[in-house]
Amino acid sequence: MLSLYRPGGGWMYRMPAGPKLACLALVALVLAALPSTWATVPVAVGASIVLYAGSSMGVLAGVRHYGCHAWALRWVIVVTAVGQLLFLGAEAAAANTARVAAALLVAALVPLTTPVAAMLDALERGLQPLRRVGADPERIALLWTIALTTIPVLSKLAADVRDAQRARGLRPSLARGALPFLVVTLRHADDLGDALDARGIR
Repeated sequence: MLSLYRPGGGWMYRMPAGPKLACLALVALVLAALPSTWATVPVAVGASIVLYAGSSMGVLAGVRHYGCHAWALRWVIVVTAVGQLLFLGAEAAAANTARVAAALLVAALVPLTTPVAAMLDALERGLQPLRRVGADPERIALLWTIALTTIPVLSKLAADVRDAQRARGLRPSLARGALPFLVVTLRHADDLGDALDARGIR
């Protein structure tokens, strides 16, 4: 599995995974609960940028990662904005889109500043109470971690498909890239399944 983690040594990197998950989840919830007004747009965007810039990876590196993650969410932003605009108007569309994007960007700080193993351990500890209702905390934590770490894998596969199209003199497009992306994605899913099966995880 690929990881979003970028090594660092600042306060956010030293913060234990459990409290970090809780704090950033709280920030994301606060941003998502902002009112649907024009003022929400600069507040949500500004807060998420400040978190990235002050996340101990350096201001420039933090802003660069913020830009990369925002670009990766571009279609989520477009679809959310268009859907909201059609039914709720410009002010609500701008505010709701900014809230959703900011919450997702803040959540992305967790894998960016936390090793996968630390996230997995923190989730397992946090989910222990679910044993009382018959749930398996280890399996749930593993599933969540696999889903999270698959995001950069899919992004890399999409970039590889676009690079292959350019190498053949073709202009990358959704119509040309959909089928090859589906093929490489299914191949990755098979490889991941084989790897889990080889470790006795079913």
